[in-house]
Amino acid sequence: MPVSPFKSVGARLFMASILGFLAAMGPLCTDFYLPALPDMAEELGSAASQMQLSITACLLGLSLGQIALGPLSDARGRKTPLLLSLALFIVASFLCARASGVGELIVLRFIQGLAGSGGVVLSRAIACDLFRGSELTRFFSLLMLINGVAPIFGPVIGGQILRFSSWSGIFFFLAACGVAQFCLVFFGCPETLPVEKRVQGGMAQSLRAMLRLFENRVFLAYMLLQGFVMAGFFGYISASPFVLQNLYGLSAQQYALCFGLNGLGIMIFAQVTGRVCTAYGDRNVLGAGVALSLVAALGVAAVSAFHLPAACMIGALFLFVASIGVTTTTSFSLAIAAQTEGAGSASGLLGVTSFVFGAVSSPLVGLGGSETALPMAAVAVTSSLLVLFFFRLAGKSGRRRA
Repeated sequence: MPVSPFKSVGARLFMASILGFLAAMGPLCTDFYLPALPDMAEELGSAASQMQLSITACLLGLSLGQIALGPLSDARGRKTPLLLSLALFIVASFLCARASGVGELIVLRFIQGLAGSGGVVLSRAIACDLFRGSELTRFFSLLMLINGVAPIFGPVIGGQILRFSSWSGIFFFLAACGVAQFCLVFFGCPETLPVEKRVQGGMAQSLRAMLRLFENRVFLAYMLLQGFVMAGFFGYISASPFVLQNLYGLSAQQYALCFGLNGLGIMIFAQVTGRVCTAYGDRNVLGAGVALSLVAALGVAAVSAFHLPAACMIGALFLFVASIGVTTTTSFSLAIAAQTEGAGSASGLLGVTSFVFGAVSSPLVGLGGSETALPMAAVAVTSSLLVLFFFRLAGKSGRRRA
């Protein structure tokens, strides 16, 4: 088990602040510009489904980058690959702000996601270098507390930026965030993977170690569980601006507040998870989160089918999104505990699965147009049922392995 130098509360909070800011690269890339999607579609002359493809491109970049950077960090250390990815993110964000067409924007968003993957995968790998087991779950819940600021304030800040600037201002703000992250890592984040603990044999050996993870059925089940959790979440991210603004008549600022409330739910549920996981066990707490996710998804489906008021939809979405604070923290710790191949490779596979599944679900919710919530409800229910299936499969595989 790793021995962490961050024993004091202050040291942990400082490290969690840096890692949480880095882990927020995914939400930073997607959430900040959500209130601007309708305006961007109009200005760039594109349909809603085309603008949702810009989310898909970013998610694909976030996924593919983790496949490379996770194993690379196992062989070369965490800090240098992280700094290089942050530098590329800054440049890509500036270029996104100057995009003149939806095709150009989609390509640049892919590059932005590719660069942003460093913060996502390496923040988790650094946490795995320092903690394991329930200790990792507790630290990861603290990480999500910091990370949760992005979905809460991201759309709110984006909505406020739109008051005095065009959508380009949002991407300039993202570039500034990248500069701040680069400085924090350079001056405040130590190298957490010493040379003697790195994978010997270079990048090729690290990639072989990643491939061996597919032979681990317990890890694989938890990986797919996380993937379908994020499929439902990114389906919500892509559909909610059009459902709540076009269908229910919310303004950009009202939508941003609702989105932020759901982010607050993730933070609260993650903190509760961190407090109870030692007493009840990560697996049992995960089961409660899986059940909550399914019940909330069925609620979203009922509201959509019977055309219930906006308050009902907002409440059902709150519970559905908040359950992610339970399922992601516990399934990540359980997956890491089930593997021995390297935290960077494992974190990369967990991350790439989440974003690939999210990238697939994002355009699916737009197939029915922007005047119905049924596609979003269908994605939520289907993903929750598959989460339940892989939760049960992980338990069976774990018993066989024992």
